[in-house]
Amino acid sequence: MKKGKLIIIEAGDGSGKATQTKVLYEHLLRDGHRVHRVEFPDYASDASLPVRMYLRGDFGGHAEDVNAYAASTFFAVDRYASFRMKWKSFYDAGDIILADRYTTSNMVHQAVKLQDAHERQLFLAWLWDFEFGKLGLPVPDKVIFLDMDPAVADRLIAARAQQSQVRKDIHERDTAYLHRCHEAYVRLAAAYGWTRVACSEQGEPRDIAAIHQEVYAAVQSLLTSQEP
Repeated sequence: MKKGKLIIIEAGDGSGKATQTKVLYEHLLRDGHRVHRVEFPDYASDASLPVRMYLRGDFGGHAEDVNAYAASTFFAVDRYASFRMKWKSFYDAGDIILADRYTTSNMVHQAVKLQDAHERQLFLAWLWDFEFGKLGLPVPDKVIFLDMDPAVADRLIAARAQQSQVRKDIHERDTAYLHRCHEAYVRLAAAYGWTRVACSEQGEPRDIAAIHQEVYAAVQSLLTSQEP
């Protein structure tokens, strides 16, 4: 049976993932594609409760207070529930699934907790087998990494928190951790062949439309290369 296409928009906090996912989703709809948008964590789902507890600091006020394997399991269960209950039927029918974050976020945000390079590789191998093997989640067809300068992202996160009056989660409160995550994003994008799109230049965010043009071109390349 022909499966659908799973496209991931991946980036650090404050990098415009939600905006770019929305713009791409609307463009693909205008093109006539059957496309469905999902977001992780799925905060509307009961399955995201351990994720919410982790991010608000119930298990400790720092990301490192919860080991990489435990935290990854929280996020993986949330993804499994979303897949089984919300989008598996669309994916099986051949539709496009457009996701704001995915297993790729675990690969970055949890692997940085491991200082030893060999331990990180063992973790990444375990995570791949756990989510794509044991849980049976689909492997992405395309991962697009929105590469935002961490200093620019820091300003955007602070402005968003001030405007919304929403308390930052334990990841957002730790700028050193977010900067290590950005370094990991760059390494993993190169190692796994993710499409990298620059989202800032000369210390300022790039124009949303200009970023979208590059994102859309990468997606079109995937879709046209796999047409019958």
